[in-house]
Amino acid sequence: MGSPAVRNARVRPELLYVASGWSTLVTDVRGRVGGTDPQGFFADNTRVLSRERITVDGRAPTVFSTADVGAHAQMSYAALAEAEVLPSVAAYLVVERFVGAGLRTRLRVLSYAVAPLTVELEVEVDADFADTVEAESGRRRQEAPVARSWNGRELLLTYGRSGLDRAVAIGVHGATGVGYADSAFTVELSVPARGEAYVDLLVEPVFDGVRRPAPPALFADPPAEPPRSCTSRPANPANGGDNRKIAEPPPEAGAGAEARDGAARARTELREELSLLRSTNAGIAAAWKTAVRDLAALPLGEPAGPTAPFAGLPAYQQIFGRDTLATSWQALLAGPTMLCDSLRLNAGYLGRRFDDWRDEEPGKPLHQARRGPVSVLGLDAFARYHGDYATGPDFLFGLGQYLAWTGDLGTVRELMPAARRIVAWLDRFGDLDGDGFLEYRCRSAAGVRNQGWKDSDTAIVDERGEVVENPIATSELQAYWYAALRHGALAFAATGQRAYAVRLVRRAARLRRRFHRAFWLPEHGFYAMALGPDGRPVVSANSNDGHLLAAGIVPRRVARVVADRLLRPDMFSGFGIRTLSADHPSYNPFSYHRGSVWPVEAGTTALGLARYGCWPQLHAVAEGMFAAAGMFEGHRLPEVLSGLSRSETPYPGVYPDSCSPQAWSASTVVALVQALLALRPVGPLRTLLVDPHLPAWLPDLDIERVRVGGATFDLRVRRRRDGTASVRTRGDRVLVVRRPPRDARR
Repeated sequence: MGSPAVRNARVRPELLYVASGWSTLVTDVRGRVGGTDPQGFFADNTRVLSRERITVDGRAPTVFSTADVGAHAQMSYAALAEAEVLPSVAAYLVVERFVGAGLRTRLRVLSYAVAPLTVELEVEVDADFADTVEAESGRRRQEAPVARSWNGRELLLTYGRSGLDRAVAIGVHGATGVGYADSAFTVELSVPARGEAYVDLLVEPVFDGVRRPAPPALFADPPAEPPRSCTSRPANPANGGDNRKIAEPPPEAGAGAEARDGAARARTELREELSLLRSTNAGIAAAWKTAVRDLAALPLGEPAGPTAPFAGLPAYQQIFGRDTLATSWQALLAGPTMLCDSLRLNAGYLGRRFDDWRDEEPGKPLHQARRGPVSVLGLDAFARYHGDYATGPDFLFGLGQYLAWTGDLGTVRELMPAARRIVAWLDRFGDLDGDGFLEYRCRSAAGVRNQGWKDSDTAIVDERGEVVENPIATSELQAYWYAALRHGALAFAATGQRAYAVRLVRRAARLRRRFHRAFWLPEHGFYAMALGPDGRPVVSANSNDGHLLAAGIVPRRVARVVADRLLRPDMFSGFGIRTLSADHPSYNPFSYHRGSVWPVEAGTTALGLARYGCWPQLHAVAEGMFAAAGMFEGHRLPEVLSGLSRSETPYPGVYPDSCSPQAWSASTVVALVQALLALRPVGPLRTLLVDPHLPAWLPDLDIERVRVGGATFDLRVRRRRDGTASVRTRGDRVLVVRRPPRDARR
């Protein structure tokens, strides 16, 4: 007998949240903003509505149904009178919310009564201007008085914190005779028999003197603009982007409204672009459907790259450099526009000066940029923070991948100055001790200690369970740098810089040899997690080896040893690969990076396993991750699963502060499917290299609207009884070549 089925698990089950661009509404499951953390309406990581209490005729209505509608809207229904009495007196309050640069809440009374009704609505409101991080933690780091002024039409709440110019205007529209007293609006609604009436409550942030309007009461996003290529946007300056203008929060005048419109149109654009998948395996089809829907819901709408995604909800609605790039790279089989926009967005955020507080250096890419009060006031370093060594290699790798998928030389040419600046930064500042490896050192007093893939403070631990001090050369950063050199070389060669490209390829080959000598631990069957400040290997079994396989830095002769070690019981939970071995003294399955399971790593590792032809291991990783998706509502993978073993529990739970949706958990679903097909594009030649190895539990795949080299086509794959697969295309002409990945050939 199999284990009991787990269905419809939810992350943060007490909350609902919808978002658009830089704005988020967080409510309880009945759609209410009750004045408790982390509920509220947030704009630019700032809570401008912390409490909202709605009463009808002096009583709080009983909500009986609530649902999110699309990415940016929500509806709730509440009964106002007995439904089964005749003659009918039934009436209902429908609360419709629409998130944009501001928030529109439509309070609509539906009457099925035989006589006209008059109801008194009262809405009590408050704003505390807490930062998102404060609402998440429940601890304030900055507070100030909030001044209230009522002008007879609307309430203006102004935050009194020195160094911030933030206020919010709240008003009731669509009714006459609106009253205000004691923080509450009152209005009478006359509702005809068997009719309806409504008013709108508008919450409009006023930041730095610019009012950000509430969106229209539309559940649908605006139509997409005419089809565009990335080359249709204004190019960044030749120096890689004047990030003094676009990177410093708060945004320029009007940027909030522009970003909101950009986010809405970006959602439409992605929904129309992203590939669809059908399969007789309903779980795979459901996971893909949710994944692309989430990817289409998460664009920030930034002018330089509208479809570039933010990391996740409800906690990470900001720019994370490596997250945008990793998500967009993993999702390329679904569509290339996100990666194009993510590259352009990151190109505009390269460092310009030496600034220890921001861990900034000339040419160094971004870790994160946020706009909340804590950051703007300088209480943390994250208004524009550069403490990350993964974004730079990711940019170069992503540039080569974008070219391989699209053949879009115009965009690649525009981005080459930024690529050159990143290489120059890595050459000048990446190798701190001259040993030929990238190592990081945090210089900021409020910065991020670990600046590789695992960026939590206690992520890098030695075999005794002690935190490794800076400087650190983590294994995955060397792999990223190797992949960056090779894929960056493709972009340089394609744009006419062939001699420079050859030098990069040769550097990559030397790095590969040097890395294996320094990091490989043959007695353990895995690579060192890092080299510590003393240059000695950190002997801790961890998930980085999956990244090494994906980058191709692992010699073919040891690849299967590495793959088998990742699938050992101490590393593979049955759902995914643990960030740290369960046998390690620092293991905690509910920690952030010391034994948890990150879905994003499954996608990367799967592509690595396919690269080396490790098909049984790939099938195990894919089955585990799709099984994990099936436990959650909508087959949505959360940010982080716990590392508890599948053999010991039917439901492992999640990291306590996980986000869901999370962009790179969604992109993992796409990457898993690409890995199972061993699909590699040659966009400039409109060619597709494939070597499908579908497991028995996935007999067929139909992927619609695949884009390679300007061609759009459907891909149909069928598993035969002998385990081989047929591949057919329909649509624009594309050459399909059956060829195993180079490192998989024997």
